[in-house]
Amino acid sequence: MTTGTTLMEAKKMEQPAVAKEVKESSPKFKWSSCLDFVGDVKSEFHKISWTTPQELRTYTKLVVGATFLCGMGIYAIDLSIQSCLHMMGAVFHFIFG
Repeated sequence: MTTGTTLMEAKKMEQPAVAKEVKESSPKFKWSSCLDFVGDVKSEFHKISWTTPQELRTYTKLVVGATFLCGMGIYAIDLSIQSCLHMMGAVFHFIFG
C-alpha cells in the first residue's frame, strides 16, 4: 500500500513542473506576425475566382428548385404513409370495432 501511495505522490509532484514548462515556452504575441497574417489573407483574396452574377443566379435557381422538389417528395411520402396508417386503422376498427 505504501508503494502505491508514494507513486501517486511522485506523479502529483511532476505535474506542476510540466505545466510550468509549457507556460514558459508559450509564444509571445507579436503585432508584426498579426499584420503579416492580414497581408497574407489579403493576397489570397486576390487569387479567388469569384462567380459572375449570371452564374450566381443560375446556381441559386438550381438550389431553390432542388429544395422544392425534395420538399415535395418528402410531402408525398408523408401523405402516403399517413393514408396507409389511416387505412390500417379503419380496417382494425372494422374488424375489432
